[in-house]
Amino acid sequence: MRQRKRHENEIIFKLLVNKAPLKRICEVVGISPQTVYDKINFLHRQCLAFVADRERILAGKFQRRRLYVSVDSQQYLVNWSQRIDKRNVRLAAVASADNNTSYVFGVHVNFDDSLDGEQVEKDAIASGDYIVTYPFRKYARVWLKRDYEEAAIRGLQRSRRAISLESDISEVYAESLAREDIEISEELDDTLRLPSNGMQVHSEYTLYAHFELLRILFAGIEKVRFFLDQDSGMRAACLAAFRREIKERTVDAFYVRIAKGKTIDEKRRLVGVTRKRFREEREQFPDLSENQVKLRLIQQQLANMTEHGKWRDRWLVHPFPNMSEPEKSVCYLTDMGDYDQDHLAWLYNKATLHGVDKFLMQIRRRISMLERPIPSASSGRCVWHGYSPYNPAVITKLLDIFRVYYDYVLEGKDKQTPAQRLGLADEAVSIQDLCLYGAP
Repeated sequence: MRQRKRHENEIIFKLLVNKAPLKRICEVVGISPQTVYDKINFLHRQCLAFVADRERILAGKFQRRRLYVSVDSQQYLVNWSQRIDKRNVRLAAVASADNNTSYVFGVHVNFDDSLDGEQVEKDAIASGDYIVTYPFRKYARVWLKRDYEEAAIRGLQRSRRAISLESDISEVYAESLAREDIEISEELDDTLRLPSNGMQVHSEYTLYAHFELLRILFAGIEKVRFFLDQDSGMRAACLAAFRREIKERTVDAFYVRIAKGKTIDEKRRLVGVTRKRFREEREQFPDLSENQVKLRLIQQQLANMTEHGKWRDRWLVHPFPNMSEPEKSVCYLTDMGDYDQDHLAWLYNKATLHGVDKFLMQIRRRISMLERPIPSASSGRCVWHGYSPYNPAVITKLLDIFRVYYDYVLEGKDKQTPAQRLGLADEAVSIQDLCLYGAP
């Protein structure tokens, strides 16, 4: 697409990543909504071309000793476009970030805009997909209508009543075992529908693809530690993609479960209890350094771990919560008994979802169309949000654009971008440079 008004690209980019709604962008720049969507398509292509060139360095050529990578997901709603059907489309994106540098290696949505849902449905019926099991289907990776409707009915029967972090962990295991396929973690109900444009991909396929990409990107890394949200599909995808590296002991994986919904007062109380315990330990052992005291407290927790789930996974209550993670438990998924207590304790100490959750929080704060929707009183259990997109393809494009902005443009308190900290950039990249990337 020719860019006759290149000066508009930079201002539209800035508005998109600074919480400006679509109508406000049209008003500020003086353009139509269709022009904004055309510009999003252009900026998306520019960002993908730029980051592809940079990340080729990572794929086997980038040498780094350690990466501590957190992985989590976030859900997004697409508004209904017809009053006769007020069900939402709900998509999920999985993201991975380095906890030390905050660099985000990818954010991928379970959606494929290259497919025509009606055509695929017809071909699936003709191919006999509905009468064979998933592994033998032609369109196994995407949701077909009948499968989605049946899954939505089963989803209505689920309810979680956890009253503590420990019981929440146990209920997640129980829910996983209750599924027909333990790797399928999508929770559906009768307020949701499939997208009208493109097709929704089964989340487990997106997870496998995400971790296969990470395996390629991390080929030159000496050791990688994964910290995963407690999700059976995420666990399976990670362990399958890195099975060789896990056997060679160059990759380890941990579950991390955070207690959510805590009030500010509850967070402060929990952090206060931890600080008091730490001070008491230092007073008792004044010759130990701060890190040695931390290791000692974690080793005490190693002796008091609890078992959960069918596989009797052992969970450690992390003794050092903070305001962003006020209550946290950790499970070592790839424990082969070959690390000494000090090494093991230090790995548990590193366990956090902070890197990826910081990125996901910034998405909510900076992208108007992707902020958290609030149910309206008149829509029952359905959700309408004035700024949410109507086309699910826009979600994928905005996430890709924001990921590049976050990694290469947005500077932290240290005046560096995540890409600079990781070693993929010498200086912050300007939005103008992204808009003009590859231009003659």
